[in-house]
Amino acid sequence: MKILVAVDGSKPSLKVVQLLVEHCDWYRERPEVELVTVHLPVPKVARMPKGQLDKYYAEEGEGMLAAAKKKLEAAGVAYQARVLVGSVAEAIVKHAKDTRCDIIYIGTRGMSELGAALIGSTATKVLHISETPVLLVK
Repeated sequence: MKILVAVDGSKPSLKVVQLLVEHCDWYRERPEVELVTVHLPVPKVARMPKGQLDKYYAEEGEGMLAAAKKKLEAAGVAYQARVLVGSVAEAIVKHAKDTRCDIIYIGTRGMSELGAALIGSTATKVLHISETPVLLVK
């Protein structure tokens, strides 16, 4: 089974990772994990080298992935970590499809201002546009 785990560095998104760790024994074999975070594109500044922008995305993404990586490593769960750039929900769904994930694990609340809603706007959009099954973690 291949599982996409979407995180944004927030405490609620770490609950997604914790749920996966606690339930790895649900699967016959250890699942393949695609650990992803998505950074919104920043406006390009004139004469900014492309490498500098890529470095910025990588550094910011690593910060958002760090705690989730620690949890997975401590539990002995192998993963592929990726920093995606784009519209958050669309990037998650596209990556899940492109990498043939069987399910998407996503938290119902994250870092957005709408985090106080019952289900966050990103989770709601992923749920609506994804053909891949989605597990919402509260």
